[in-house]
Amino acid sequence: MQVILTIIATVIIFLLLIFVHEFGHFAVAKACHARVDEFSLGMGPCLIQRQHGETMYSLRLLPIGGYCALGGEDEETGLEGDFVTKPWWQKICILVAGAFMNFILAILLMSLIAFIGGTASNVLSNITDGSPAQEAGLIAGDRIVEIEGTRTNDWADITLTLAENAKAGTPINLKAVRGGETTEYNIVPYLDEESQRYMIGIMPEVEHKPVYSIYLGARGTWNLAKMMLDSLRQLFTGKAGADEISGPVGIVQVISQSVSYGIVYVAYVAAIISLNLGIINLLPIPALDGGRVVFVVIRKITGKAITDEMESKVHFAGMALLLLLLVFVTFNDVGRIVG
Repeated sequence: MQVILTIIATVIIFLLLIFVHEFGHFAVAKACHARVDEFSLGMGPCLIQRQHGETMYSLRLLPIGGYCALGGEDEETGLEGDFVTKPWWQKICILVAGAFMNFILAILLMSLIAFIGGTASNVLSNITDGSPAQEAGLIAGDRIVEIEGTRTNDWADITLTLAENAKAGTPINLKAVRGGETTEYNIVPYLDEESQRYMIGIMPEVEHKPVYSIYLGARGTWNLAKMMLDSLRQLFTGKAGADEISGPVGIVQVISQSVSYGIVYVAYVAAIISLNLGIINLLPIPALDGGRVVFVVIRKITGKAITDEMESKVHFAGMALLLLLLVFVTFNDVGRIVG
């Protein structure tokens, strides 16, 4: 059963990431009135094809890729509506749109995770019997808005402020709202022997706020992006070895592990992969979207000094190197699993 769930989760994640990425290229190309010859989900033999207007929509057998074939993308000159005839800034917008959509997907998935898990708020759900908070008069439903002059908007603010101000035998000044009225309390915290932290005996209410979840999703995605960029920096500076890179086999292994923990963990893995895909695609490496953007800028500056044939050869060489890297990381992944 675990194998079947892993296969289903892997296919869904791959197709979702591919669709979102290629749809980004497709949507912006259409917005720029650039011709799209084919929009394909999947690679290899074609399963279903439908022509709608100028575009052929395809579903192919292997869920390991996809493409948005732009009219005249690799030609020196083209007809009206071809990619090559578009202004340089529209070309860049079309090229980066795929990665941008991967970033959006990562934020949405992280926001969904935050919404499902909820946020520990500054509203109290429970007061421990006999605790300093109960003795002071706090009850469930009170909203703590200030501790020692510091505003508290959520549970993280409360725990941090208590940790910074709590001292043995010293009262903590606290303000709480009940029924629209604000009341001050002076509470002496106690030292919990197990955690070695000062406490007053309160528990938070978990809230599910859609707007705040989006904020948390964006913040979480940004933090993940900084960690990924730092990992890339270490890789290029030699502080991290190339054997630490994972490929498709390693990704499937991670998905398999996440399946056993539930849908939230699967969504988290999908968010990480989507963000990673977006960042990698924007690197200035030939054959990737970032590499194509570099050529658009160079050709804008140099005019016709670089031909389409020259650019195609560079991208071909880049693709060959990427395929060699894929073989290398796949070999490493298999070695880690077997070992």
